[in-house]
Amino acid sequence: MQKTVVAAPEKEAEKPKKPASEYEPPCFVLPESFYEKPQEITEAEYVTVAGVRFKDGGKIYYFDPGDLELKAGDNVIVETARGLEYGSAAFTDMKVGAEQIISPLKSVIRIATAEDDEHKRENDLKEVEAFKICEEMIEAHGLDMKLIEVEYTFDNSKMLFYFTSEQRVDFRDLVKDLASVFRTRIELRQIGIRDEAKLIGGLGVCGRPVCCHTFLEDFGQVSIKMAKEQNLSLNTAKISGTCGRLMCCLRYEHETYEEEIRKTPKVDSLVRTDDGDGVVVETIPLQGLVKVQLSQTPDAAPKVYNRDDVKLIGYVKKDVKAQDQQ
Repeated sequence: MQKTVVAAPEKEAEKPKKPASEYEPPCFVLPESFYEKPQEITEAEYVTVAGVRFKDGGKIYYFDPGDLELKAGDNVIVETARGLEYGSAAFTDMKVGAEQIISPLKSVIRIATAEDDEHKRENDLKEVEAFKICEEMIEAHGLDMKLIEVEYTFDNSKMLFYFTSEQRVDFRDLVKDLASVFRTRIELRQIGIRDEAKLIGGLGVCGRPVCCHTFLEDFGQVSIKMAKEQNLSLNTAKISGTCGRLMCCLRYEHETYEEEIRKTPKVDSLVRTDDGDGVVVETIPLQGLVKVQLSQTPDAAPKVYNRDDVKLIGYVKKDVKAQDQQ
């Protein structure tokens, strides 16, 4: 296999610095607005909101707290598009820009009373019973679907059944049977496998509860490229979560790796060190280290250098044609 060396573009020679006495005055003038005091943002541009979460690890929604004095962790009754709902205050009295609010902002009706708490517990028990009944009906109808969760709206005006399936399911007859039993509006929602993990929860390969069930509000895009940049094994079983998809935590340090990789000479770069020229055979971006195979000692083990102590002078480009001929 033949290798050719491609020279790195030469940097422009640095101009000699002038003595301090020879420096010229700046050739630009700052605008008058630079010296003006920054304009204060009026209260009208801010909206005071309370963040309410309806599920553990679920998304936080903004509500108008009104005159209520809420504390984080308080159970509250709020007005939503589907009626009254029972939730928990994640934070209170937070000011956000008016442009971040979708008007009209729904209100927090009241802090949950003892009767509200008892009604929520009753709904939880009803959901467990409804889950068993729905599973029996799914089996009776011979439907290829897996029931994940049943949810009652707080005012009992609707029941939602979440399920997964690898294909589209005709559940019209199932809806009719469920409506005849529970005497309320029925809604079935097909969700993805990542949503299933978020609802059910579980333990990740790290031994901790899965992130999506504990604190992740939304699913971010994760790609195999992120695993490659972090020099992880591309074995699917090792980089996949309990849901079978790529682990969400692969993206946590993605931006840091991208920045450090940009600063580090790539593999097959020709560099100059204090010990002579050599080729980069391995990089450790987060530590800022590179392993260099020195040209004068090709049989010796590669030496480790800090990336700031080596100078890029070219690239070793493999000759693919010559390799194929061999």
